[in-house]
Amino acid sequence: MQTIKPLNSPSFSCKILINPSKKNTITLPRTRIPPLSSPSSSPSQSSSNSDESKIFPLKIDPPKLNLFQKIASSALDMLEKSIVTKLEKKHKLNRTVDPEIQLEGNFAPVHESSVQHGLEVVGHIPSNLTGVYVRNGANPLYKPINGHHLFDGDGMIHAVKLDSKNNKASYSCRFTQTSRLVQEASLGRPVFPKPIGELHGHLGLARLALFFARASLGLVDATKGTGVANAGLVYFNGRLLAMSEDDLPYNVIIKEDGDLESNGRYDFNGQINDPLIAHPKVDPITGEFYTLSYNILKKPYLKLFKFDTCGIKSRDISISLQNPSMIHDFAITESHVIIPDYQVVFKLSEMIRRGSPVVHDPNKVSRFGVLSKDDHDESRIKWIDVPNCFCMHLWNAWEENHEESGDMNIVIIGSCMSPPDSIFSGSDEPLKSKLTEIRLNLSTGRSTRRIIVSGMNLEAGQVNKTRLGEKTRYTFMAIAEPWPKCSGLAKIDLVTGNVTKFLHGDDRFGGEPYFVPSTKEGEEDEGYLMSYVRDERNEKSELIIINAKNMKQIALVKIPKRVPYGFHGTFVSSQDLCNQFSC
Repeated sequence: MQTIKPLNSPSFSCKILINPSKKNTITLPRTRIPPLSSPSSSPSQSSSNSDESKIFPLKIDPPKLNLFQKIASSALDMLEKSIVTKLEKKHKLNRTVDPEIQLEGNFAPVHESSVQHGLEVVGHIPSNLTGVYVRNGANPLYKPINGHHLFDGDGMIHAVKLDSKNNKASYSCRFTQTSRLVQEASLGRPVFPKPIGELHGHLGLARLALFFARASLGLVDATKGTGVANAGLVYFNGRLLAMSEDDLPYNVIIKEDGDLESNGRYDFNGQINDPLIAHPKVDPITGEFYTLSYNILKKPYLKLFKFDTCGIKSRDISISLQNPSMIHDFAITESHVIIPDYQVVFKLSEMIRRGSPVVHDPNKVSRFGVLSKDDHDESRIKWIDVPNCFCMHLWNAWEENHEESGDMNIVIIGSCMSPPDSIFSGSDEPLKSKLTEIRLNLSTGRSTRRIIVSGMNLEAGQVNKTRLGEKTRYTFMAIAEPWPKCSGLAKIDLVTGNVTKFLHGDDRFGGEPYFVPSTKEGEEDEGYLMSYVRDERNEKSELIIINAKNMKQIALVKIPKRVPYGFHGTFVSSQDLCNQFSC
C-alpha cells in the first residue's frame, strides 16, 4: 500500500492493516449538532467552523419501510409526542438528569473535527511521546427529549498526535459510529432510551415499551447493540477499543494523519456476544486481557473473560451473584482477579414504584471476590465482606504478606464514594470520593480500610501500568473539585500519604491524567502525565504535559477547538500505531 505523507505530519509512517470489507465509511450530518447552545467560540474556533458543510457532506439515508411499517411508525411517533413527552415535561428533573445542568458550559457537545495540523506547541514534547493521546467522552448527537445523565451521551474521541522529533502536533475529534448513533442519525432524531436519564418510573417503562415496539416492527435494530462507547479506551492486540458497559467494544482505527475512523463492534472474532465493562485490564507481564460482563436481566449476572495476547479466549467464567450489581471496574494482581459486588444494584421493579432502576440497597453488604487467574470456574472464589464500600474505580491491587501474622493479604487502592449512589440519585448530600486502601485478609476472611488522603476528592486516575498488579508507591489522580469539574492533578505517595499538586489555575479545569512511563525499566514515577484542560475565562482548550517526577509542566499544546470535559484516555505509541491489526 502506497502512503502519502501529509504536510506537518510526524516523522514516522506505517501501514495500517485493514480489512476493507469491514470499514464503516458513514459520515454524520453536521446540521444536527450541537443539540444545546455551547459557550461562545474564540476567533480561531469561529474561523475554522466556516467550512463544516464541506468537511461533512455525506448524509445517512433513512431506512426503507413498507406501508405497514410507515403507518405503525407514525402511530408510535404520535403516541410518544402527544402522551409520553407531554407527561415527561410535567415532571421536575433532579440535577443529575437535568440536561440544562448536565450539558452546560464545557460539558456541552461539539462538532466533529477533521485533522488540524501545525498546532502551537509551548515547550518541547518529550522524545518518549511520539504517538497519539486519545480521550473518550460523552457528546450527545441530539438535544435530549427529556432527562439526560452525563453518562448518556454518544461517544466521541479527541485525539492529539504528537511528533517529538519536530515538536509538532495535530488534533482531531470524531464520534465513535455505534449502531445506536448511526440508526438515530438515519432517522434524524433520538429513539434509543437513555439508560440513566430517561428510565425512571412509569414514564421510563413507557420509553422502554416504545423502543421494544419499534424494534419488533423492524423500525430499529437492537440486535446490533445499543451502547454509546463513551467511557474507556484500551489498546490491545493491534486495536484501539472504545468501551462502555452496555455493549461490545468498538474498534477505532487511528489513521496515519491522526484522524479516527470507526470500524464497527469488536466481538473478538466471533468469540463473544456480551457487553463488556469500560475498564478491562491488560496484564503487563503476560500481555493477557481480562474483562467482565454484567447482565441486568438474566443469570448469570456476571462473567469473567480472559484472552491471550492475540485475542483468543482462554477463560469464560460465570460468577454467581444474587442480584445484578453495578460493576464499572475491577482489579488484577500477579496471581488473582479481584471482583467487587457492591450495594449499588439494578432493580427494574423500582420503575413500577416510580423510582430509578439503579439503587442503593442498604440491606446488602458490599464484598470483594478473589479468584485465582488459573481457575476455570468460580468454585474456589473467596468472598470477603467490605461493608459500606462503593468504589467507582479501582486503581491497583497486589498481594502482600502481613508483617506480623504472615497472612496473605490482597491490597486494593480505590476511590470510595459516598453517598454510594449520589451520581445516579441526585442526592443533595455533597459527593465525597476518598482515596482508600482496602485490605482483604485471605486467611481470616476479614477486611480493613484506611483513608489515604482525607479532605480532598480524588477521582479519575492512573498508576504506572507497567506495574499493574504489583505493589506501587504512587498514584496520579484528578482533584475532582468543585465536583464534577477537576481543578488540578495530584501525585499521591501511597506510603506516606503525601500529596504533590499541580493546579490548573483560576477558571481552568481538566480531567483524568494519563501516565506514560519514560521507560519500562525506569523508576515508578519516571514519566509524563497528559490531560486536556479548559480555560473557561479565555475560552481556550489545551493539552498539558507534566513531568510526573516533580509535577511541573514541560509542554502545552494549544487546541484550535473546544474540548469538552470527558472520561478516560490512553496513549498509543508510534510503534503501536504501526502494529494496528498485527495479530
